[in-house]
Amino acid sequence: MVERLPTPWGLVRLGVAPDHPKLKSVSRAFERIAEKPGFRFFGNVEVGRDLSHADLLELYDAVVYAFGAQTDKRLGIPGEGLPGSWSATEFVAWYNGHPDYQELPFDLDVERAVVIGNGNVALDVARMLALTPEELAPTDTTDPAIEAIGSSPLKEIVIVGRRGPAQASWTTQELKEMGELAGADVSVDAAELEGAVQDDTHVRRNMEVLRAFAAREPAGKPRVVRFLFFRSPVAIHGDGTVEAVELVRNRLEERDGRPVAVPTDEHETLACGLVFRSVGYRGVGLAEVPFDERAGTIANKGGRIVGEPRSYCAGWIKRGPTGIIGTNKKDATETIANLLTDLEHGRIAHREEVTPEAVEVRLAERGVHAVLYHGWTSIDELERAAGEKLGRPRVKLRTWDELLDAAERVAETA
Repeated sequence: MVERLPTPWGLVRLGVAPDHPKLKSVSRAFERIAEKPGFRFFGNVEVGRDLSHADLLELYDAVVYAFGAQTDKRLGIPGEGLPGSWSATEFVAWYNGHPDYQELPFDLDVERAVVIGNGNVALDVARMLALTPEELAPTDTTDPAIEAIGSSPLKEIVIVGRRGPAQASWTTQELKEMGELAGADVSVDAAELEGAVQDDTHVRRNMEVLRAFAAREPAGKPRVVRFLFFRSPVAIHGDGTVEAVELVRNRLEERDGRPVAVPTDEHETLACGLVFRSVGYRGVGLAEVPFDERAGTIANKGGRIVGEPRSYCAGWIKRGPTGIIGTNKKDATETIANLLTDLEHGRIAHREEVTPEAVEVRLAERGVHAVLYHGWTSIDELERAAGEKLGRPRVKLRTWDELLDAAERVAETA
């Protein structure tokens, strides 16, 4: 496994919300795999910088790319670049301790935040902003994020969707959690739920939850999470920083068998100090690897990279940013089944020059200081020990220097 960061686990460590520890427990399966003979981890090694695609094909019998969709889609509206306008990707990476995002100047000293999007990540952002210090305390949220969220004067978090509640892409369980927050009421306008087409079980369950929210009386909690549907942002306003977001009211029209949001002449301006966009993700290409610019994916058929023997891909970089963990498991199964078929039919064959030592020699020749698996376990042990003292799963090391120093210490004693 070749990983740009000094730490493995990808989104399990840096994307899953800190208040969802059960989802993070999948890391135990990764740990079991890492203990198997033949598994090796090379952290702090970037493909495209330290090793090329050609290097990997020379050093290995087969290569599988599974690096996801690394960038987010933009709104493409005036004012999007104002301070206080952020992508959900940046905020999630910040509170989860991604070392590339720890210096971002998140200022949560505002009374209203607006989250644009109707997917699970939008809900994660809104929920994290609404959590109390007591709810955050037992998680592995970074200390600066716990302090900033806990001390914020936020009164309202508004979740804005361009279409209706029936078209929202969140899962029912994530939606239910919005009504279980200790420090925030939830608000839904019952009128926006009328007439929604409920043509499948998933939509019906979501609508039941939303109707229950709409029927609730406010409990007087310090914060409110409010859902707005049928609205799209058209501009972000402010003099040097975000002060408001302008929304246009949409109506739904059926086009090619699917409901499309069409703007009306009705506009409204919502005062706010923060805007988070969560409107989708996009894959980034890798030199020498065929890439479909329109789809934002590696060009492939069933996980086999087009025109590149012994090269495969899986996950969002294979099929685009859709689905959840279960979707990716099925997707990976297809890719590996095709890899094994190619092996069985002789399209992949082991070459004598492909050895573990050859990889280490190549990295050493290029001056790459790889973090091996025992370096990661040193990081892991330090974080867990720091967390244990506080009754938390871990206290994350947040900077490149901290992570590499922790890994280097074990290398010196090994």
